[in-house]
Amino acid sequence: MTQLANLTAMEVDALTDPDGGLNLTDGHARLPLSAQQAGIVARIPEMFAAASRRPFPEIEAEAHTAFLRAVGQHRAPIGTGRILSCYSSTLATDIVARALPRGSRIAVLHPTFDNIADLFRTRGLDLVPLPEEALLAAEWPAPPVRAVVVTHPNNPTGLVTPEGHLRSLAEHAARHGQIVIVDASFRGQVRDAQYDTYAVLDDAGADWICIEDTGKLWPTHELKIGLLAYSERSTLPIHRAFSESLLSASPVVLQLVAALARDWTDGGYERARATIDRNRATVAAAVAAAGLRLADPASQISVARMELPVDGPDSGELYEDLVTRGVHVLPCAPFHWADPEDGERFVRLSLARPPATVEHAARALAESYTHLSSRAVAPVA
Repeated sequence: MTQLANLTAMEVDALTDPDGGLNLTDGHARLPLSAQQAGIVARIPEMFAAASRRPFPEIEAEAHTAFLRAVGQHRAPIGTGRILSCYSSTLATDIVARALPRGSRIAVLHPTFDNIADLFRTRGLDLVPLPEEALLAAEWPAPPVRAVVVTHPNNPTGLVTPEGHLRSLAEHAARHGQIVIVDASFRGQVRDAQYDTYAVLDDAGADWICIEDTGKLWPTHELKIGLLAYSERSTLPIHRAFSESLLSASPVVLQLVAALARDWTDGGYERARATIDRNRATVAAAVAAAGLRLADPASQISVARMELPVDGPDSGELYEDLVTRGVHVLPCAPFHWADPEDGERFVRLSLARPPATVEHAARALAESYTHLSSRAVAPVA
């Protein structure tokens, strides 16, 4: 097995490639602005002016309302002081990790993006995996597990936690004094994931934390916010951990988010969905020529995994060969943070890219896989 860096390090390598290689690593939206989005971005100078004259709480509440309503979260605790605006969902996750008692045992969905596990481990928490299969079977961890972390929808598989399963987890957690932590960073991309999570958790009597993210939806070059919301039952020092990290998110970015969220409910979602669906079909067709297939054909999030046959090159070899071809994707071993070998046979491509870029990268992946496979079986002279 090839030793790999963490996923974010590989994403940084792609972003800073001095040769300008194709970056299909991170799940952030890197698409051209739609006409409607371009019109909103053109109003940023007005948002700067408004940030100087409008009260921050008013701007923040407007952004929370617009965004959370756009993704179906009508029972989110807007206006209660229990939704904190962060620069990113990663920062929100780190704040949660610092607020949890050091040494606590935490169950984390497996596989999922590795920085979730990394942040919790760095803050001195004891992690155990919650396999997707266990989630779908509603097999919930018992104490001494203190908190259960679910990514909804999951990255990289696209798995949506069904509403009934979340209710079952929340009721289990309420009985056992556990915290349910939901990372909903990709929620805005998938209608099926937009049932009211806050209503489910509150009605079950659970102690909960939810993390939301705007960076996966709109091509705003890191002008984004992560929302950290928590239940009325929480006794964790979340505000203290927040205050140790930042003062506030930008009121300009909050206004931008509010405007883009309103566009999302006015046709923006459908326009983005059409591009992602087109790109997924393009990838499936291109890699089929090399005998490869999508690992998660029902996934609706803006990434796609390819499954690699066991008798061919693994994802680390494919990743390294693609870099030499000027194409950056993600090998999936790091997503399997508790058992990296389980992810060796998968690679992940971002679909939130211009269609021509995705087509080029998918063809390069097929060519690279074919080349590596033929080299592996070539007779020795």
